[in-house]
Amino acid sequence: MSVPEEQRPRLQAVDPRTATGKTRELLDEVQATLGMTPNFIRTMAAAPAVLEAYLSFSKALSTGALPMRLRQQIALTVAEANRCDYCLAAHTAVGRVVGLSQDDLTDSRLGVSCDSKAQAALQFSLKVVQQRGCVGDDDVARIRRARYSEGEIAELVANVAFNIFTNYFNHVARTEIDFPEVPDPDHQKESVQ
Repeated sequence: MSVPEEQRPRLQAVDPRTATGKTRELLDEVQATLGMTPNFIRTMAAAPAVLEAYLSFSKALSTGALPMRLRQQIALTVAEANRCDYCLAAHTAVGRVVGLSQDDLTDSRLGVSCDSKAQAALQFSLKVVQQRGCVGDDDVARIRRARYSEGEIAELVANVAFNIFTNYFNHVARTEIDFPEVPDPDHQKESVQ
């Protein structure tokens, strides 16, 4: 069965077995760290500068003040807002690994959390996406009232921007999804009830 044209990848993933130089080095690093080399990484590897920038940004954000759970929730909120099926599948898989429940995963896609501080971060992140960064003074005041420091607010914006990059990259590349696909969150809520 052939794949319809509108679903075929537009940018080709690099085969790690035939990669050389900096590309090979970066792909080997990802394989050693994750135990796998996801398709979006292999696709970014066509431009080693892009893959290196992605990996450096990811590593830097992982050393920040925001916990991994919240970073995954933000990734899901942003991916849903940008309708990035690849990132939804990838961050759902990673979210499970870091302890997010199915309800947490579904709620995060909608910018919702039962934890009030996480809820404020997700709502702020969603506003940043929807307003293309041009949030209002009241939005910044609201996130400060939720007890986020100046540095944490900067990290929220950085996490949103980082996820927008991966969403847009996967839209353009039409990256083949190599994680379990996830259903629409409204459908999930209906099937649970």
